[in-house]
Amino acid sequence: MRSAGLILILVLHLGFSHGLLRVALRQYPSVRSRLRASAQLEEFLKQHQPDMFSRRYVQCFPPAQHFLRLGGRVTERLYNFMDAQFFGQISLGRPEQNFTVVFDTGSSDLWVPSSYCVSQACALHNKFKAFESSTYTHDGRVFGIHYGSGHLLGVMARDELKVGSVRVQNQVFGEAVYEPGFSFVLAQFDGVLGLGFPQLAEEKGSPVFDSMMEQNMLDQPVFSFYLTNNGSGFGGELVFGGMDESRFLPPINWIPVTQKGYWQIKLDAVKVQGALSFCYRSVQGCQAIVDTGTSLIGGPARDILILQQFIGATPTANGEFVVDCVRVSSLPVVSFLINSVEYSLSGEQYVRRETLNNKQICFSGFQSIEVPSPAGPVWILGDVFLSQVYSIYDRGENRVGLARLSGAPVESDTHI
Repeated sequence: MRSAGLILILVLHLGFSHGLLRVALRQYPSVRSRLRASAQLEEFLKQHQPDMFSRRYVQCFPPAQHFLRLGGRVTERLYNFMDAQFFGQISLGRPEQNFTVVFDTGSSDLWVPSSYCVSQACALHNKFKAFESSTYTHDGRVFGIHYGSGHLLGVMARDELKVGSVRVQNQVFGEAVYEPGFSFVLAQFDGVLGLGFPQLAEEKGSPVFDSMMEQNMLDQPVFSFYLTNNGSGFGGELVFGGMDESRFLPPINWIPVTQKGYWQIKLDAVKVQGALSFCYRSVQGCQAIVDTGTSLIGGPARDILILQQFIGATPTANGEFVVDCVRVSSLPVVSFLINSVEYSLSGEQYVRRETLNNKQICFSGFQSIEVPSPAGPVWILGDVFLSQVYSIYDRGENRVGLARLSGAPVESDTHI
């Protein structure tokens, strides 16, 4: 659910510059926006009742819940594909077969549709033809993902992966043979490429970024995101192997990863207009997941409900919250205190604007997610937050870096 209901798409604009592999970003309407525009969103949600957040963060729940089991093993974690995603082109096999995939820090596996896929969605997307690749190796294992619209099923394989000018040898990936749901038909991506820790992966073998590190393809074990919601075609940039120092202003706020899997960090507090505060009851603060694959900011249901009321947001039949567009500029500031640095979002920054039937609608950028103790409470810092900072993901030091954007107004940091 990224700002203005837009999908940020990575186009094939890849190449090395000063030792960095750069991926340009573009913006297109999300699946949710397209369903809403065609008056099909309410019916889709009614039929599938997708609990995207609880399924996405399934490992935070007790082991007996929300799992699809195949052959006695737990399947991989789930993705939120209905809203804005990061897309980019990759190639698999020799000769090269091109795919558009979601670059997602909230997952760690790579999968694309198989030529043997029987779903309607696969007919509209690029499919991997194993028999055409001279470097293909069959694995034989199966994998499954439980989406709100059903089960995605497939088999495992290995082949050469190309991202821009980089070739990753013997990369493990999944070939999807069944993709359920109407939303897959509308999706503008073929598959998913996860950028989370290996602990989050279900596929045996190195995730793509780990393979890049193991095969010495990067200057540093680091990747970084620059996101922008400026309404133009340019949506930002993903950099492998380091960071683009021209995009941000020092210093970098380095936050240790508290649990490997997702990029999980400590969140000291959440404030509204500098007063109303969440997470303050605990000496440890709250846990937060820095997630490029989620567009809204998520939090515990009770806290988010209070937050929605405080900013004057009202619920819709689809479970979203809207605010009066006339009031956006006067909405209270919502701040996130991370490692003693305060990041403040104005109403213009946390409200998503969409136009429907020539009428502008303003959606709250906050969403409920209920993760029970002892794992909870967990907040999800999606693109509503990440579009206001430059985010750096350091596997060498197991830390996340946040820095002020160089092209944006800079507010004074609050140190406590």
